[in-house]
Amino acid sequence: MSDAAPEISVVIPIYNEEAILAESVAELLRGFAAAGITAFEIVLAENGSRDRTREVAARLASEHPEVRTFSCPTPNYGAALRQGIEGARGELVICEEIDLCDLDFHRRALALLRAGEADLVVGSKAMRGAHDRRPAGRRAATRVYNGMLRLTLGFTGTDTHGLKAFRRSALAPVVGRCIVGHDVFASELVIRAEREGLRVREIPVELVEKRAPSVHLLRRVPKVLHHVLRLMAAIHFGVGQSTEES
Repeated sequence: MSDAAPEISVVIPIYNEEAILAESVAELLRGFAAAGITAFEIVLAENGSRDRTREVAARLASEHPEVRTFSCPTPNYGAALRQGIEGARGELVICEEIDLCDLDFHRRALALLRAGEADLVVGSKAMRGAHDRRPAGRRAATRVYNGMLRLTLGFTGTDTHGLKAFRRSALAPVVGRCIVGHDVFASELVIRAEREGLRVREIPVELVEKRAPSVHLLRRVPKVLHHVLRLMAAIHFGVGQSTEES
């Protein structure tokens, strides 16, 4: 990789993705080439995989100068995403999901950021114009979760988790103030950006997953509720203002 910083960093948390990792990265590389984008990096943020994800990521990094990878010791989506953002070299950062790799979102979000029309662009699965093709239970869970965020934390949007793109210089201070890990880190980032007056723009996305979730929905619920409660205490009462990676 060149010593010059790229314009774009694509940060992708990965956990037990041996089956789809190589083809998903190849899809991204083909998409950027077709769009004539050359100044970019792909950061694979591996966290606690039990399959060969780490080895596949290392091979991809050795084969493609645009790809680099690191590993967190335990499964923690939020910690991996945060570390990837903090280590990103590009001014424009895209937070991707390895089972999505939505190049159309990249195109639309980058256009808004380059035009100075937003600091943070969120790809919403729930707003008008979106097409969420996941099973009904997962679609319902998204709406319940974001309704809870609106009720408890004053969130005014329709979605917080999933695809995002932002200007690193605007969001880096917000990242530094985030306190929770796991799935709720992504929500905290959006909520804090909104509360601090940054220009947050939602755009609809079409969601078609390449595989079933790597962690069962019901197993995630207790930890999500725990972190939402911590975030409520921090935002409303100033309690627990420290980063948690557990």
